[in-house]
Amino acid sequence: MWRTALVVLITSIIYEYPLEGRNPCFALIGAVYGVGSQFEEGFHNGINRVIGTLVGGLLVIPFYKLYISQPFGIPGWVWLVAGVCLVLWCNFALGADSAIQPGIVIYFVVMFTVGKERVLLYTIARILDTGFGVLLTLLLYVLYPSKYDKAKGVSLKTFWAEINNAFQSYKIKNRTMRKKEHENFGTDDDKNFSFIVSKIKKDKHL
Repeated sequence: MWRTALVVLITSIIYEYPLEGRNPCFALIGAVYGVGSQFEEGFHNGINRVIGTLVGGLLVIPFYKLYISQPFGIPGWVWLVAGVCLVLWCNFALGADSAIQPGIVIYFVVMFTVGKERVLLYTIARILDTGFGVLLTLLLYVLYPSKYDKAKGVSLKTFWAEINNAFQSYKIKNRTMRKKEHENFGTDDDKNFSFIVSKIKKDKHL
């Protein structure tokens, strides 16, 4: 609780004074997302927000234009859903399954609450703000580590090493999640299809 309150306070002060009253909303969201019981957990929470905001933010820019202009006579809702599907696919391709929700949130926020003259600058600013908020929280962890992190030797000197370790564990966590989901939702048809595809590839190679 105190860590969340502190990082919100610091972020608010930075945006109010050095950044001269800049809107701190997304930086505060990123900062709160980066809070956890320890550095690794905070990184996992924060990187989900960063990757999701980056993917959803970049993809909403072209799909907003398609949604508004409706080229080729294709209804806007088709472009809307196509963009959502692409956000999903990109997160899957990056192995960031748990970043899907934040990615779709920023996609809808920009799509429905921002005027077309502000879409590009607003989206880029929100991506940067989110990353700044998460980074600020992670720096707070190394400056004031928890008992667990202190026992691990987490400090400012080991910051980049901790980032790398946390990122590796993040990838493992997402792979494990995907495996469990496949086991839960996979069917015999999926297995048969995979077998057929692998056999075709093998025959083609031969």
